[in-house]
Amino acid sequence: MILTVTPNPAWDVTYHVGSVVPGGTHRVRAVAERAGGKGVNVARILHSLGHDVLVSAPAGGVHGELIRDDLTASGLGHAIIPIRGESRRTVTAVATDDGEATLFNEPGPELGTGEWAAFAAHVVDHGSRASAAVFSGSLPRNIDPHSYTALLEQVHAPSIVDASGHTLESALAARPDIVKPNADELAELTGCRDPLAGAVALIERGARAVVASLGPDGLLAVTGDTAYRAVPGERVRGNPTGAGDSVVAALAAGLALHEPWPHRLREAVALSAATVAAPVAGEFDQDSYRRQLAAVHLEEIHAPRHHG
Repeated sequence: MILTVTPNPAWDVTYHVGSVVPGGTHRVRAVAERAGGKGVNVARILHSLGHDVLVSAPAGGVHGELIRDDLTASGLGHAIIPIRGESRRTVTAVATDDGEATLFNEPGPELGTGEWAAFAAHVVDHGSRASAAVFSGSLPRNIDPHSYTALLEQVHAPSIVDASGHTLESALAARPDIVKPNADELAELTGCRDPLAGAVALIERGARAVVASLGPDGLLAVTGDTAYRAVPGERVRGNPTGAGDSVVAALAAGLALHEPWPHRLREAVALSAATVAAPVAGEFDQDSYRRQLAAVHLEEIHAPRHHG
């Protein structure tokens, strides 16, 4: 079982429009609504690939009920902790003319001390039986990142962290097996414009491996003393929302199954590109996935030596 931990889940609404014009009026061509949050997207991809998954998240209010019902309808195992606050929404406007996505992310509810403790206890309990644990996305507004780090330290399954800013910085102290920033998050946290140098800096701060998303340029991975670049064989137009979550899903599957790094990275690039070709986050285009998997270009590169 692969556990996905989403501390701040959302009810996702995706609008498909011709183009997004600031200050303009938009005619929506199609609407998709479903349970979301980065860990939920990861779980959907893993479930589609045939893996046993469990979604752990706190949720409340009308949106919380929608999240719970949608997870059940989707066949995703879940351990939802009820909270008093109203779970957030996220709205994505996807321009079908050029594939650009504009996101509006609500902050989400605060959690009471008892609510966070109940959520953390469930994560630790289920984590003890997991073959890998994925910690994804933002924290509730009032939760200190150090509480997140303490939770990571109590879950003894191999772990992946996909977070940003202070949350990611704090999580490094728990020595996660993999962290997955994007290029902007990596530069913001380390001050390094070169992603390779930034990835090495995160390893020096505690990460065991770093996989950086470089958008259409694929992935950069630093795994101890080895580094790789993995690039898709063809560019894909579509909705990039959730592409990073597909990277995490592939890495989680590889971690749980003890796959070698080249295999993990090929899968991650192919799934990410195939997700861009799908209409909503948490899905991927099967034909694109198979085509991309055969065309991924992977090369081992020299990584600067790190200390510690």
